[in-house]
Amino acid sequence: MAEQAAKFQATGKRKSAVAQVRVSFGSGRILVNQRALDDYFGRETSRMIVNQPFEVTETQGRFDVVVNVRGGGVSAQAQAVRHGISRALLEADVGYRGPLKKAGYLTRDSREVESKKYGHHKARKRPQYSKR
Repeated sequence: MAEQAAKFQATGKRKSAVAQVRVSFGSGRILVNQRALDDYFGRETSRMIVNQPFEVTETQGRFDVVVNVRGGGVSAQAQAVRHGISRALLEADVGYRGPLKKAGYLTRDSREVESKKYGHHKARKRPQYSKR
């Protein structure tokens, strides 16, 4: 581990959501866009997603996290924050790589929305065929 005053920075992404994450040793406080985690993410599953890297590495309450997240929806933002926290924890201690990699938190989920095509209702949905 590094010294107590160290700050670790990483970027997490998912769909069009981008999270800039700063992790430092502390009491387990998480701020998302200058708001508490419970205030920003109203859904319990989103809060659970954000805390998953700490559960896997067994470091609940040992790190303070400050996050700036923009773009995407609520679920994509939570997953982007999880990705960023995982990458920042990896900078803090390389020993966390095994559990984080096994859980799949270091891999960026690259699935994006397909662009709409002209003459179609959506990316692939076509207008109804009419014989007459």
